[in-house]
Amino acid sequence: MKNILCLASALLFQFSYSQMSGNINYRNQVQYSDSNINVATPVVNPVANENIISVKALANVKAEQYVAIFSITQVGENAEEVNDLIDKRINTSLAQIKSTKGVETYIDMISFVPVYQYNVEKKIFSKKTYNEVPAGFELKKNLHIKFTDPSQMNEFISILSKNEIYDLVRVDYFSTTMEAIRKELMNKAKIALQEKVKNFEVILGESFTTATKNISDGYRVSLPTEMYKSYEAYNSSSMALSKFSNVNQVNKSTTSYYQPILDKEFDFVINPVIHEPVIQVMYEIKLTINREKEKDKDKKAETKEMKEINHYILITPNGEVKNLNLLTKP
Repeated sequence: MKNILCLASALLFQFSYSQMSGNINYRNQVQYSDSNINVATPVVNPVANENIISVKALANVKAEQYVAIFSITQVGENAEEVNDLIDKRINTSLAQIKSTKGVETYIDMISFVPVYQYNVEKKIFSKKTYNEVPAGFELKKNLHIKFTDPSQMNEFISILSKNEIYDLVRVDYFSTTMEAIRKELMNKAKIALQEKVKNFEVILGESFTTATKNISDGYRVSLPTEMYKSYEAYNSSSMALSKFSNVNQVNKSTTSYYQPILDKEFDFVINPVIHEPVIQVMYEIKLTINREKEKDKDKKAETKEMKEINHYILITPNGEVKNLNLLTKP
């Protein structure tokens, strides 16, 4: 009897764009492996006559909408002043940004706290005393800009920089085709898995129809914001220096670049050629076939048939009657 266990993994999709990552990547450098897919794999001990057949798929999905987040900080001597200054910077920027077709904005309040400084209190015949006293206020807000054309980022940065807004925190990528992509990956992987199973049956010269099977699958999504790596390009002097020499090295410029997950370890790829940061959806399905249990079933069935008893009666020359139990194959 076929015993199939299906375990599925689902992901909450956040989608975040083109040559845009945000200042968040200057500190956060995340490393990903091509094979790091969240597959719900059943825990089984390796046994003889067990086969694991897997199919790995990748889809490169171009984003359709983007959300850029800019951080704004303002300080002032009192609450009224700090609010007036930051509102002036934001409202002047929004007046120009909102005139762009298809653009939406949102202001996110982050923090509003007092700022302190130290006053020195001098005393005769004693050490100086530093007292912390309020010196003003600090107000922080985030500006969220939703847009559909990545080339608009240059326009946004130009407008915001004129109002002293420079800090691009991050850019999120979104696509409305994710559900369709997931189904396409699953359907194609199913066909590829069936072909692999047929090939194994031909190679081994047996059928897996009645074998015990376990199926597990899973998805993983990589966003462009997560896939930037740091890069430092320079060529230092090769001149041999004495150990007594003083060397003053110049600070080398460090930048970052987009490094997508490579398609070298996947059975098939949807939209393989990419020239811009994309949302990458990975899917893997694994089929575990236990052929040992299938053979055990055949042996048990054969033994059961052997145990079918045919009754025979033997009459001896002395007239005694004896029952004979004989094991025979049908």
